[in-house]
Amino acid sequence: MPSAGASSRSRRRSPDVDFARVGEEIEGAVAAGAFPGAVILVSQAGRVLHHAAFGCRSLEPARTPMRPDTIFDLSSLTKPLATTTAFMLLAKERKVQLDDRVTRFFHNFGVHGKTHVAFRHLLAHCSGLTGWRPFYREIDDIERHGRLNFVASRGAKEWVYEQIHRERPEYETGARSVYSDLGFMLLGELIELVSRMPLDRFCHERIFRPLGLRASAFVDVTALRTRKVTPVTDVIAPTERCPWRKRLLCGEVHDDNAYAMGGVAGHAGLFASAAEVDALAARLLACWRGNDDFVPREIVREFWTRDLTVREATWALGWDTPSLSGSAAGTRMSRTAVGHLGFTGTSLWIDLERAVSVVFLTNRVHPQRDNEGIREVRPRVHDAVMEALGA
Repeated sequence: MPSAGASSRSRRRSPDVDFARVGEEIEGAVAAGAFPGAVILVSQAGRVLHHAAFGCRSLEPARTPMRPDTIFDLSSLTKPLATTTAFMLLAKERKVQLDDRVTRFFHNFGVHGKTHVAFRHLLAHCSGLTGWRPFYREIDDIERHGRLNFVASRGAKEWVYEQIHRERPEYETGARSVYSDLGFMLLGELIELVSRMPLDRFCHERIFRPLGLRASAFVDVTALRTRKVTPVTDVIAPTERCPWRKRLLCGEVHDDNAYAMGGVAGHAGLFASAAEVDALAARLLACWRGNDDFVPREIVREFWTRDLTVREATWALGWDTPSLSGSAAGTRMSRTAVGHLGFTGTSLWIDLERAVSVVFLTNRVHPQRDNEGIREVRPRVHDAVMEALGA
């Protein structure tokens, strides 16, 4: 389980920028009940300009204050930070390429007319796969009907992969864009197959440890059950009082499908602090600028360029870009910005022209998920940040 330790990379804050309005926006959102608490971190070219915590880390079982080093369930930020970065590293080694067909690695995937789907389509959310399936319910049913300890087992994970291989497409590949968890589950399977190691181990050995990220990790459910891992709950933001698992979740993945797959999946499961999300973003930004060889510049640039397979879509490869109106990134970031959102209330946006990263992590699903107030808050916060920086 990740500790709250800071990254080994030396960072320093700048007193030169006034972020008062940013704080006012977040404090107002907390007071209005959009989320119990939040952590924001703003950096430019790897230099931390602002890092602050607001509100409460938890409301249940007791109210506790948010801390800047709080660890969050990042939800779908797993897609760009873990799964997409892992794919980049495998592409760097020429073990897999964007335009490889999925059937090169998973022969059964070609049924129902899916033979032309390439990994590029999965990363750009235009593969034809549906967005979501309640796999966890079927896995739970299988366990209830006699398959003991099936939920969160390796067998359950393999069962999910088999369902995706057999999935009928919802639309023709490349015809439109549908944000798909299934596509990233499949990318997680690819990384495990090609690297010959579990996704969490690959990310630890190839991403987190080399970059000195000690508070970034997946949390394996089996390790939790056998007490090989004990969550440090006083530094983790709890999420929902889960109606399925019937407990308050803290230190176990919120996403039900990811939990049913064992806590380690390509679409969700990563935990990290704001400082470490920023550290990884800064490293990728340095690669994009040609100042770092962790991932080759040409690979990062291709992944961070809007994909044109579906011209009206906003997706790059594993990352999103701002829409012309109503973007969570607000109205002041450059059109070449890249970012992503997470269901639990997390987000990361990187303005490539200005080399500015904004990590905004909240616990908006705590203690329950039916709170959409963050949709109005995110663009206001990002606009306040960029205004403070003169954009």
